[in-house]
Amino acid sequence: MLTLLILGCKTNKNHSFNLEENQKEKQEHPTNIILLIGDGMGLTQISAAMFSNNDRLALSKFPVVGFHKSHAANELITDSAAGATAISCGIKTNNGNIGTDENGVSIQSILEELDFIGLATGMIVTSSITHATPAAFAAHQARREMYEEIALDYLNTNIDLLIGGGRQYFQEREMDDRDLIKEFENKGYVIMDQLYTTMNKIKWPLDKNLIYFTADKQPLTVSGGRDYLSFAVRQGVQFLEQKSNKGFFLMVEGSQIDWMNHANDGRGVVMETLDFDRAIWEAIQYANRTGNTLVLVTADHESGGMSIESGSKINKLKYGFTTNGHTASMIPVFAYGPGSNLFNGIYQNTAIYKKMRKALQMKGEN
Repeated sequence: MLTLLILGCKTNKNHSFNLEENQKEKQEHPTNIILLIGDGMGLTQISAAMFSNNDRLALSKFPVVGFHKSHAANELITDSAAGATAISCGIKTNNGNIGTDENGVSIQSILEELDFIGLATGMIVTSSITHATPAAFAAHQARREMYEEIALDYLNTNIDLLIGGGRQYFQEREMDDRDLIKEFENKGYVIMDQLYTTMNKIKWPLDKNLIYFTADKQPLTVSGGRDYLSFAVRQGVQFLEQKSNKGFFLMVEGSQIDWMNHANDGRGVVMETLDFDRAIWEAIQYANRTGNTLVLVTADHESGGMSIESGSKINKLKYGFTTNGHTASMIPVFAYGPGSNLFNGIYQNTAIYKKMRKALQMKGEN
């Protein structure tokens, strides 16, 4: 198992370099995109993590910051399904919809578009891989709770890398007797899980596509011992890099920030956000080395209405929450690398999809 960094320690070994000065400006447009989504992560969650970590975050090093408006088509306050669909597909949809418009019509996601034209694709999450945010990038269903149907949708893609929980939706299925794990193996995938190996024993890179299940249902919390996210990102980018000479698209979700917000657990929010920040650090180090990678960090929505209360001090915060649900707060978008200048300003969440396509010089409309 990887060593888990705890609160009060430096999030990473080195946050001292100046990204703007050190980035290798090899090209104007990116070859790769790493999109990191902190589910439920608003400005207060980011601030709380920073002020609980000696006023340091990898996220604070990004040179470009914008804001997106997260509302769904049918409500001012979005859920993860509609929020992630807006980012992945470029359309506003109703809460609960996965990869479809308001009328239930399937809309191709940017991951699916890039897979079709030959880029390598992957998703790494700290939830089930059938949860709302990852599902919106590779599935099309009327309701986010249709986990077995979402798992079946994944079989119709050629996604190169999937890391997260939810093995039960692929093999212990109630809707049919199909063994999707066997079907993925028949397609040439390597299937691994925590019951048989630890992630740091995988022989990277692999020639075949990989699904790594980190849990039968939902992965552990950081406080419960989960520690794979930053390692998976570090190895995942190298894996995807060798899968296609056209580039890659990787979506990474810090899923359980949202869950801690729903529980109004301030310390849990901080621990999950710092874990996510370590993954961000891996992404920007890779981008800094290559000079051809656009790194984006945002959230689908804010949850908890979190605040830092009076009497707080660095590394000793007092937290408050206004709700155990979501809020309509605008969400920051952090950008680094070729094409990052496109992400300044205030815009709809759907614009993230359009800006990614523009950065990659993709032609036509969705």
